[in-house]
Amino acid sequence: MITLGINAAFHDQTAAIVKDGVVLAAAEEERFTHIKHGKRPIPFSTYELPYNAIDFCLKTAGITLAEVDHIAYSLDPSLLLGDKKDADTLEIPLKPGYQPTDSQWLNPWDPLFLSSIVNAPGHLVDGVPLHLSARWKAARRDGPYQWHFVNHHLAHAASAFLPSPHTRAAVIVIDGRGELATTSYWLGEGNDLKLLGEVHLPHSLGLLYERMTEYLGFLHSSDEYKVMALASFGEPKYADYFRNLIRLGQNGQYTIDTPDFAGEFGPMREKGGPLEQKHFDIAASLQLVLEETVLKLITWLHEVTGCDTLCMAGGVALNCVMNARLRDKGPFRDIWVQPASGDSGTALGAAMCIDTRQRNATERAYVMEDVYLGPRFTDDEIEAFLKWSKLPYRKMDDVASDVADYLAQGNVIGWFQTGMEFGPRALGARSLLAAPFPADMQQKMNDLKDREDFRPVAPVVLEEMADEYFVNARKSPFMLFINDVRPEVTERIPAVCHSDGTARIQTINRSQNPVYYALIKAFYEKTGVPVLINTSFNTRGEPIVCTPRDAVESFWTSPLDALVIGSFMLTKTGHGTGSDSEKPAWYGRGVVKESQEWEGIIIS
Repeated sequence: MITLGINAAFHDQTAAIVKDGVVLAAAEEERFTHIKHGKRPIPFSTYELPYNAIDFCLKTAGITLAEVDHIAYSLDPSLLLGDKKDADTLEIPLKPGYQPTDSQWLNPWDPLFLSSIVNAPGHLVDGVPLHLSARWKAARRDGPYQWHFVNHHLAHAASAFLPSPHTRAAVIVIDGRGELATTSYWLGEGNDLKLLGEVHLPHSLGLLYERMTEYLGFLHSSDEYKVMALASFGEPKYADYFRNLIRLGQNGQYTIDTPDFAGEFGPMREKGGPLEQKHFDIAASLQLVLEETVLKLITWLHEVTGCDTLCMAGGVALNCVMNARLRDKGPFRDIWVQPASGDSGTALGAAMCIDTRQRNATERAYVMEDVYLGPRFTDDEIEAFLKWSKLPYRKMDDVASDVADYLAQGNVIGWFQTGMEFGPRALGARSLLAAPFPADMQQKMNDLKDREDFRPVAPVVLEEMADEYFVNARKSPFMLFINDVRPEVTERIPAVCHSDGTARIQTINRSQNPVYYALIKAFYEKTGVPVLINTSFNTRGEPIVCTPRDAVESFWTSPLDALVIGSFMLTKTGHGTGSDSEKPAWYGRGVVKESQEWEGIIIS
């Protein structure tokens, strides 16, 4: 049985495909279209489906759309339509500012938002681009597959529990919003998920963090991780303000008063404006109170379930600083976080949920040991492209040894191997790699990517040596927790030590990614350091690269020293002799995309 999962309602459109409980492929639409996050979460874009990602999934499975048995869409419009779910018409505003007389809607644009979701089965067939249509032959609006709308938070919960290594666990989902829920609690047993409770709009920890992201001059539903990074430079001077906003109730409930950040802290920071100590302190205050609040919520969940393991999903679960506090201070022995915890992961969760239900499966056929579920390319395919592009390259007999030598000399490389990562983290398939020394390598990486100076870079470390470099290091293949750097090794890896002495680590073993592991092992043998800088292979405003063409374009339009793609290396010998200070004045100021932003009515 084959099930196709689709996420498209808000942002990060994604497709995933599951066959008899095994995940065959999963990818975000942004990687194919070069539009970061695929689209903005506005009601006018709800109809946009991840056609390229779906086509990739179908290609991987070797089938057409008509050969799919079930399609699982990760939002259920009936939960918002209420008594209008069987209506033939809905009133849609013509102009912004319209306030409907029908008080049912949380937002006047909800009818437009929901109509696109209700009609998604038709959009899937009628809207497919011509160049992808071959795999859509024989598909109709009514199938022949069976269509399922899946509760958004159930899809999140399933993505956290069903591919995890645990067969009994407490599950928490924290995001901006689903249909109505913003936080939900579950008990997972076997392949079943039981809902224990949920918090509804407008009370949302995720939306509170989004609003702060916007107040601090960043793009909400996109740049929340920057607020987390800012927090480490501040002191939680305003923690009481946020504690007074959030009131915890019984049974995992909480309420959040409507914040007035401008009234409390002054005018919002302009995008690109200077960062002041006040901004750092505000971010630190919100981050601390988020950690305190979620710690109390999972403590209640632990008491209710009696489980010693916790699974997490939802966009807030990508907050690795919070995750580390829950790990170190919380009641659970083990925490497993879905690596694609944001909305992209709901495509996977919806597909696995429907697959499990339809097969009445009681046994697990899949555990998510890695995330290399995206497009992959053979050496023959890569070399054919390099020849066609008339690019100079050389083939390496020993990739690990040659590249380790090159990195040890202080060079920065683009690293393109195996299947592209699913989720927001580059984990050794589409990465930029460099030595973790000297200290200014962090600044060099940020300059190369045109990122803000305060942004840290993350380390990858050999799993068997992680505890020698990082306090309380455990297996952490998805880069979702931070650890303190051991003081005695900070001089060996200064570039990956954040201002607060922590690092967001990725551990790697040979079975997860043999060529990546071999490179780090070779670097260790040459330098005595089993650590590399690993950051995503992209530049500002662009998604992580997907194809050899993407990698080559990013390589030649950035100050990268080399591109290692499959068994081949491209360098810029005779090119790029100018210093980093000669970056074009227009870079990052409009000619090169800084981020995808549109004016519109925000629905999440």
